[in-house]
Amino acid sequence: MPRRILKRLFPDPQKIKEIKALHFLGDVLHEPNLWHINRHAVSKAFLVGIFWCFIPIPFQMVVAAVFAIWLNCNLPISVALVWISNPLTMPPMFYFNYWVGASLLNRPLIGDEFELSWAWLGERVVEVGIPLYVGSAFCGVVFAVSCYTLVQYFWKKTVRKNWRERQLKRMNNQ
Repeated sequence: MPRRILKRLFPDPQKIKEIKALHFLGDVLHEPNLWHINRHAVSKAFLVGIFWCFIPIPFQMVVAAVFAIWLNCNLPISVALVWISNPLTMPPMFYFNYWVGASLLNRPLIGDEFELSWAWLGERVVEVGIPLYVGSAFCGVVFAVSCYTLVQYFWKKTVRKNWRERQLKRMNNQ
């Protein structure tokens, strides 16, 4: 059931290939796994999308798309998962990443003296940036690998369940 819903929501690969602005990519977009919904393509897409949604960089979707193409996983899912970190979720998510990074590096948290100005940010870029990126990389790896494993597990479990149901149905029809 989710496979049919996703196929309806995703863009048609043929229409994507016909977009003239993307012709500079050549045959890259003709790779079938970039568009197929199977266990390996989807689980790797979760790995890529979830990891890059935790990394605070501009153009996360572009980076996720490049990695999806490189790792030969489902492109639309990889790019869509990056939107977990959107303008509403970024502040708590990146503060959590900063907290994790500061804990891993054994550094004190900077919280009370926060000031929203370029001068403050320029002075504290190393103090805040290093724990933020260490925590982001750590959380990205942990959550991405967890999601990859969960997708693999639930996909296999669903396939086994459907296979058993089909077997029982065949046995009852005989």
